Amino acid sequence: MSIPFKRDPEEYSQGMLFPGNVFDLLSKDHCCYIYEDIFQQIDTSSLMKNYSRKGQNAYNPRLIISILIYAYSQGVFSSRQINQKCKEDLGYMYISHLQCPDFRVLSDFRKDNYVFFKECFKQSVMLSIEAGLASLGHVSFDGSKFKANTSKHKAMSYKRLKEQERQLTDEIEALVKQAEQCDSEEDQEYKNRTGYEIPEDFKYKEARLKKIKAAKEALEKREQELNPDKPIEDKKQISFADHDARIMGKKGQFDYNYNAQISVDEDNQIIIGQHVSQNATDYREVSMAIDEIEKNTGRIPDKASLDNGYFSGDNLETFEKSGIDAYIACGKESRQDTPDIVQSNRKIKKSDFIYDENDDCFICPQGYSLNLCSNGKDGTKVYRASINECSECSYQKRCCQSKKGEARTISIDDKEPLRRAMFKKMQHAYSCQIYRKRKQIVEPVFGQIKNTGFRGFSVRGSPKVSGEFSLACISHNLSKIVRSICRGVVRFESGRLAPMVV
Repeated sequence: MSIPFKRDPEEYSQGMLFPGNVFDLLSKDHCCYIYEDIFQQIDTSSLMKNYSRKGQNAYNPRLIISILIYAYSQGVFSSRQINQKCKEDLGYMYISHLQCPDFRVLSDFRKDNYVFFKECFKQSVMLSIEAGLASLGHVSFDGSKFKANTSKHKAMSYKRLKEQERQLTDEIEALVKQAEQCDSEEDQEYKNRTGYEIPEDFKYKEARLKKIKAAKEALEKREQELNPDKPIEDKKQISFADHDARIMGKKGQFDYNYNAQISVDEDNQIIIGQHVSQNATDYREVSMAIDEIEKNTGRIPDKASLDNGYFSGDNLETFEKSGIDAYIACGKESRQDTPDIVQSNRKIKKSDFIYDENDDCFICPQGYSLNLCSNGKDGTKVYRASINECSECSYQKRCCQSKKGEARTISIDDKEPLRRAMFKKMQHAYSCQIYRKRKQIVEPVFGQIKNTGFRGFSVRGSPKVSGEFSLACISHNLSKIVRSICRGVVRFESGRLAPMVV
């Protein structure tokens, strides 16, 4: 006796006389409907100058950017996979208006319109502010490494570049002489050979030499900008595939990466500022971050919280000039639960020394003075203790780090008062309470972006990489808006986003 399973509908094997709308198969609360309403508010007028009435009709740029944003929000980044989704997935088919741009169209649009992506990101920030999802009351900054579209196997050191340049130059000169000699010899010497073997080898070596020279010039230009008037170290490397990528990493995991920076609002984890840096550290990123926030919103945040990676004189000076109430972690020694010097065997830090403004000296934990011994024109100062006092001190092994047995020294610059002020500020319980919110504000955002699968870039070169990261940040912001609409926090009012009135 057969089991009576449900039968397939007639429409499965037979065509319908009056077919319905294919999108009726989607659930009424599918997110693609909300995305489509938001996409209609994107201003693409700046792209229209790139199009002409002549030739074949092009895809509407709003359609292409809508497909890319929706795909990135769904964790699909390959242009070929996006093209396939537009053929198979009803959500993508609704966003693409049943059009299916070729993967090359999608890929070229992503590579060529990196400037517009920055503008589009600004629009996503303004939409979030209009919807009441961001207030700039408390903003947290953070950076994370994203893989560049190259590898360590496509790179070469400066020393190796110089060696290869000399070797290829000598080989090409030898080939030229050999070719000249061959031209003057009799054809009988070639017998059955055509005489084209040498030019082919010459062509290959000349192309490789051109590539070597381009990489060498790019490395020299980069180092001149970073370290002017200083000789280039032989160990410095550059990637052939992406000259702008840098070796970055930690805990032994080093690769060619970019340092992506975001500024996230406390209210709903909206990214209000972002940029991509080529610096491995965050010591000089605050100035650019604040500029980006001001460009996108027209104002600066009231408070900011940052981890110890941003604790530098340049960043502290930037916050002081901007007037932002900043809270920056000063390291483990700034914590209130730091073990006492006497009761522990920890190393004695710079923060354990007390600065005496009247005598312009530092006082060590044992009461000895470190007096000024060097005063540089750039504002740097070096303070040194007495060798006799250090040798007799019971903390000598935990304090003096010189292998030659020299006395303890402390170096500062003209921004040292800012560091001491921040160190003192972070000792208060109120400051620690504000700073602790940083883990709830900015760190989850990088986790959300990377959990979609976006861990590396598909394009090469700093401008294009910045454009693709803008695309990832747009997708994050719009996904936050979509979720807010689904929760009833935000609504459409006269075609615009607005906070729900309670």
